[in-house]
Amino acid sequence: MTNHQVYLGLGSNLGDCRKNLERAIRLIGDRVGQVTRQSSFIETEPWGFESPHKFMNAVILCETTRSPREVLLLTQQIERDMGRMKKSVSGGYADRAIDIDILLYDDVTIDEPDLKIPHPLMHERDFVMRPLNEIKTTKTTKTTET
Repeated sequence: MTNHQVYLGLGSNLGDCRKNLERAIRLIGDRVGQVTRQSSFIETEPWGFESPHKFMNAVILCETTRSPREVLLLTQQIERDMGRMKKSVSGGYADRAIDIDILLYDDVTIDEPDLKIPHPLMHERDFVMRPLNEIKTTKTTKTTET
């Protein structure tokens, strides 16, 4: 089976955000594929909605044999297992214990109603681009600085 490179964006602003991200990364490693790079954790303001809770964000690189659709289904299941009841729809963002977005999958472009790769809003989001650029331009693996 061919290994694919998938970059995933993670965010949390409820509960122990650092532990939520660490747990999500472990579950991704168990279910999706080996996590080979991890950005620093960064604290950011909510994007697209008002909340008193700041986010902690990170980006990881995962090597997987799974298809983009399988990665989507597996990451959505991880979100549900960690307490997320529904995904944001049409800009209706809310506080959440975990959010996992597929940012890039190899050089694939997909434009389906529930799966868009590359992530269509990632270039507008500093909390995605900063950690993404960190792991795309360095050989740093599995750091967890803030």
